[in-house]
Order: sequence, then C-alpha cells, then structure tokens
Amino acid sequence: MAQGLPILVVEDDPNLREAVCDTLELAGQAVVSAPGGEEALRLLSEQPVSLVVSDVRMMPMDGITLLKEIRVRHVHLPVVLMTAYADVDRAVEAMRSGACDFLLKPFEPQALLEHVARYRLPESMDDERVIASDPASRNLFALAARVAQTDTTVLLTGESGVGKEVVARYIHNHSARCDGPFVAINCAAIPDSLLEATLFGYEKGAFTGAQQAQAGKFEQAQNGTLLLDEVTEMPLALQAKLLRVLQEREVERVGGKKPVALDIRLIATSNRDMAEAVAKGVLREDVYYRLNVFPLLIPALRQRLDDIVPLARRFLAEHGARSGRNGLHLAPSAEALLRRYAWPGNVRELENVMQRAVILATGDSVEAEALHLAAPPIAARGRVEPANNAAAPVPVDSPAETSKTDSMRDLEREHILETLAAVGGSRKLAVERLGIPERTLRHKLKQYRDAGLSNE
Repeated sequence: MAQGLPILVVEDDPNLREAVCDTLELAGQAVVSAPGGEEALRLLSEQPVSLVVSDVRMMPMDGITLLKEIRVRHVHLPVVLMTAYADVDRAVEAMRSGACDFLLKPFEPQALLEHVARYRLPESMDDERVIASDPASRNLFALAARVAQTDTTVLLTGESGVGKEVVARYIHNHSARCDGPFVAINCAAIPDSLLEATLFGYEKGAFTGAQQAQAGKFEQAQNGTLLLDEVTEMPLALQAKLLRVLQEREVERVGGKKPVALDIRLIATSNRDMAEAVAKGVLREDVYYRLNVFPLLIPALRQRLDDIVPLARRFLAEHGARSGRNGLHLAPSAEALLRRYAWPGNVRELENVMQRAVILATGDSVEAEALHLAAPPIAARGRVEPANNAAAPVPVDSPAETSKTDSMRDLEREHILETLAAVGGSRKLAVERLGIPERTLRHKLKQYRDAGLSNE
C-alpha cells in the first residue's frame, strides 16, 4: 500500500499521464495527477506533495511556466521535467529556473523511478526537535537533509527568530559529522576586540592577559560543524582573515606562526539581505561568494501557517512542564488567534507568547485572552496587511502585572543602552542591530533623558 506524500504527475497527454502514474503506483508510490499547469497549481494549493513530475510541452501553460510558478509559491518543492530531444534547449532553461533534473523522452520506467528516489521529499523529518507540518517547512528540511550528506558550505538567511540555528543543527545531526562537535558563535554578540581571538584562537603571550594558548572556535569544531551566526556583523578587517580560512581550510592563531589544518563543515547565517549587505559595504563580496555555496531561505512563520499551532503546543508543553502545569492545552479560540496573528518576531516571539500564556492561563485550557495578542488579519499566505504587529500589552490592573510590565521596560531600556554603548554611540549602527526605526530610538532616548535614566 502506498504511503507518504504523493507525487504529482502533470501531463496533458492522457495516455502518457496514465502510463507514468501506473509506473509509480506499481512501485508503491502514492500518486495524484493533473492534465495541465493551472490544475496542478490548484492541486498544490490544496495538498502537499513530495515531488512534481511535469511535461514541458503543454497548453496553455507549459512546463517551464509551471516550474517558475512553483518556485514562487512552493520554493523548495522538487520538480523533474519530462522533455523530448528537440526541447533540450528548453531543458537547460528549466535547470536554470530551478528544476532538479529532466527526463528525456522516451525513457524507461527504471529511469523515472531513479529520479523519484533521488529527488522526492522524505516522508518524515525523523527529528523530534523539528516541526514541519507545513509544506514549506517540509520542503526546507528536505533540502537541508540533502545538503547534509555533503560537506558543502551552507548559508541560512531569513528574518530574525525564524529558527536558523534549528535548521543548522538539523543539517549537522543528519550529516556524517553528527558524532563530531557542533560549535556556534554569534558574531554580533562578541565585541570586535575579542572576536578574532574567539574565532581563531591565540598563543600564549599573544596579547596582555593571554597566559596560556587557547584554541578558537574553528579548531573546537574540528571534525564537526561550525555555525557563524549573524556573519554580516563581523568587522570588515576580520572578514579578510575569514576569507583565507575559507579558501585554505586552515587557521592560524593570533600570535601563532604554524597554521592548523581544518576538517569542518561551515554554516553561516544572517537576517540581512545579503546582496544589500554587499552593496552597502557591510560584507565583502568575495566572502559572500565563498559562503553562498548552498543558500537556504527560511520562510517567516506567517508563510508557514500549518506550523504555528504545532509549535505553540510544543512550547506550551515545555514551559508548562517547567512550571508544574503539565495539563495545559490550547482552546480552539486560542488556536484560531495564533493562526491570524502576523508574527513579526517569528518562532522566537511565538515561544515568548506561550511562556506568557503559562503564567496567565487561569485553568488548564489556554483561552485566546491569555495570549494577549493584537491579531492583524493575514490577507494571504506570506502577505501581511499593514497593522500594528506588537503584542497587546498585558492588562495592568494588579500590582503583580504592573511590576512585570515595569521589569520588561527596564530590560528594554538596558538592552537599548547597552547596544548603543557597544556601537560606540552610533545611532545608525544601533538601529540596525536593534531592528527599530531611528525615530523610535530617538523617542526612547528622550524618554530616558527626561526620566533621568540616561545621559545620552
């Protein structure tokens, strides 16, 4: 009996469509079919599939157009095109447009099955830490599983809080290096003066305070994986040294003379637009091309709606257990509100909301009121209507809640002032790190000055 996500066969010739479907079904594959591109796109909007096998020559929408539409709507879904010998030039165009491969007609059944085995998405994510209920997430982790089998450098991009480290750990855990170390370093969290020694290590006496030699993060990741989180925050001078490490696969400690050969997989992340970072001079172009070998864009949470409630349930269970409230569950009203909210802070914000719900829920059933979310409507998948996406403030009608709100404001003030100090008082750099408009920063600083809480 066929199991798992089906394969979608798109072919306007009914006889060939039936033959391809029969071949796949006899091999134990679940199959759905469509006679054309429009029908295929409608079907893809209704159910997830593991692979699309489509003819190139179809009317009115041909296979190349279908492929490009799939790349927009289902960015990680693998597509294999069937083409005649006379259309080889179009097959080349298809590969450039994102097709995995193509089958040259006429082809043997075994050739079709080999392509299916090579490119179809896995039936499960087989990782308890991964939530991949949405087709976009399943596609993402399918590609992550595929690149995990190689030592290729991976560049993970996406908005802040989408779960880049989760994907990085998934790649490590599904690679041949899974028994080796997974070492992560946040390039934005370490002062520039310390970052070089932290990354590359140092020899005894290399600088004041270096009383003994110390291996850097690159050496610590030997035979494993190194995650360079927020790599675009690395100073330009240090990027030049990083480039040499990427090229030569060896590292030289600060104050050292003997290079150390490296055997690591490198994963880099950024929440910036990488091309824009290069254009602005924040990231060296040669470093970008060294890192951008296998780019993976992680969709925002609002672009993978079917992940929201499963993630919320997991966070509720985890934080409920830590608080001694193991029986908590989401009410239907809460689940509906979670799906309507725009999640500007992505998965990180969702976890914060569920942690707050554990505190505020009055019974075992977490109702919508306990979430304290202002829910702007989501007009369409991946598109958010302009709205105030900030979490609704918790009502402050009790001394305990007033104290909690004051504490949150104190933490916000400390974070803003510490960030400003870390960038030497540059408001331009501060707003980039904080992710807030400069006008908001000016307003906050004025509030702090008026309250006597800052000299800025």
